[in-house]
Order: sequence, then structure tokens, then C-alpha cells
Amino acid sequence: MSNASLHGAKRQPPALVVKQAIQWMLRLNNQAPAPCVYEQCARWRAEHDDHECAWQRVQALNTELNSRFQALPAAGAAFEALETSAQRLGRRQALKLLCGTMLVGSSTWLAKDFAPWQQWSADFATRVGESGSYQLQDGTRLQLNTDSAVDQDYTPQRRLINLTKGEILVACGADAQSAIPRPLLLSSRHGLFEGIAGRFVVRQETDRTLVSVLGGQLAEGSVLIRSPATGHDLKIQPGQTFSITAQRATLLTSQAMDPGAWADGLIVTKDMRLGEFITEVARYRHGYLTCTDDIADLRLSGVFRLEDTDKLLAILPQTLPVQVRYRSRWWVTLQRQA
Repeated sequence: MSNASLHGAKRQPPALVVKQAIQWMLRLNNQAPAPCVYEQCARWRAEHDDHECAWQRVQALNTELNSRFQALPAAGAAFEALETSAQRLGRRQALKLLCGTMLVGSSTWLAKDFAPWQQWSADFATRVGESGSYQLQDGTRLQLNTDSAVDQDYTPQRRLINLTKGEILVACGADAQSAIPRPLLLSSRHGLFEGIAGRFVVRQETDRTLVSVLGGQLAEGSVLIRSPATGHDLKIQPGQTFSITAQRATLLTSQAMDPGAWADGLIVTKDMRLGEFITEVARYRHGYLTCTDDIADLRLSGVFRLEDTDKLLAILPQTLPVQVRYRSRWWVTLQRQA
């Protein structure tokens, strides 16, 4: 995985500028625009560095998405339909038509790979397969996992980090910015958590948030769960993981995966279902990755490096009766060995 620098993450064009860049792209791609439109777009790009930055990112993402759509089965026919529709309805309506009708079966994959449009407005964000490390002015250190986004909201009374997507490792201690210590709070859609020194991981999933206080020989600190579901503050000790939903907070007595290993570029498993393992690996790569139902319950244990997920997949047949089938670079299926 590559590391995103603090400067690169903070140099995100404003959401309004990104929307303007998208509008310019749609105008230029729509039914032979007049020459003056090209000149107007060029002037807009030259007005500010943020305009050019947003334009380049929108163009790059558009090219990348086009290549991925072409890799899907029957994508050629879908794009022919898109181009025909674009001529009749305009590119904006055609894109809506394609996203709304042609690719329903790939909704999960699309949701993951369309994420950059949302993440450009975050204070800190990473793309699929990327991690990022950041040092905040109060001394708190953040490490974002793949495809994650957070916002920072600090006031004289408290420090708040809002996890809007994905997974984060927080290393916190004394407040270096304020003479009166402010609580360090982290929120997800399922609860509010207060870090009390130490290192902890928060992972936001669709129906729950997982909070783990990292253990080890030098383990210290804890996290308070300030979730309405508990009715009171609940302390998580080093080595513990809780699953928090809107209704309850549950201590997990065992886990098939080390919750903090990703920060070292690893997946560390112990008797993990192959189906769950493949779902985890899919978080770190673009496209569609799955396994067939007849091998999903196979178990594996080991240490796997995330820097190259193709190499990671290639070693699985050495220990399991499976084979890796590439329909394209973006469409990979594990199936039972013939």
C-alpha cells in the first residue's frame, strides 16, 4: 500500500469546485460543444490552482471508471447503449441511466469505487489500496486504512474526529494544544467514543462499528463507549474489541483477524473463513473479488502482506484446494481446484 502524505490529503479541492469541474466535463462531452465552451473551461481552469487540481482529478477518475466499466462482462454493449443515449438525452442523463439500470448487480463494487467523489471534501482521506498517516497539532496521530475518510472538528472545549467511512487507528495522549485538557472524541454512525491515551482502532461497517484497544507488552490506555445503546459509559480495556450497533454494545470473545495488523500492511488471520478473508482482501483492491459458495467455509491461518493483493491471492492455492480465475484484471473469482 502507498502512503498518502499530510500535505497531499489536505490539498483537496473544495466540494463546490469539484462539482464545477464535473459540470465542465459534462458540457465538453455533450454533443459537439461550441469552441467558446472550450475557451471558457480553459479560463476557469486558469483562475485558481484548486480549479486545475479538481479538473485533473475528475478527468483521471473518469478515465479510470471508463476502463473498469469496459472490464465488466457485456460492458461493450452497455457502453454502446450509453453512447446512443448520450446522443439523444445528453451525457448527464445517460450516465444516470447507466448507473441506475445497467449495473444493479455490481452495486457494492460501484459504491466502493465511486467513493472518491465523496472523499474529496473530507479533511483526511485515502483511496482503495492506500493508507495514510497524519500528525495533528494536539499530538494525536491518525492512521487511515484503505478507502477511509475522517473530518476533524476541534473547539476550545473538545477534540472531535468524525469517521465518515472506513477504518482508523488513533494514537492519543495528553492534549498538547490546551492548558485545560480536552477530551478526545471519535464518532461513527453507531456511537461516540472517548480515547484515554493508548492506541485504538475504529472500523465502521454498514450495520455496526468495531472498536479495539490494542494490546501487547506495552499496552496502556482505554476507550470509553459513549453510545446511547449502552445507557452508560462502558470502558474497553487493552486487548478487547466491542461491536457497537444502534441497540447494543457487545464484547467479542474471539476474533479471526488481528484488528491492528493492517497498520503494518498485513492481514493476520487465525482459523478464518475463506469467504470472510476474500471479503477483507477485496477492500484493498479495485474491481470485483469473490469466491464460490462451495469453498467459502474453508479455513486459513497465517500472515499475508497487503502490498500486492495479486501475489497474496496467488499463494492461496499452495495451502488450500482452490484456484484463482481472472476474467479480467478487475473481475477475479476463487473456485475449487478442478
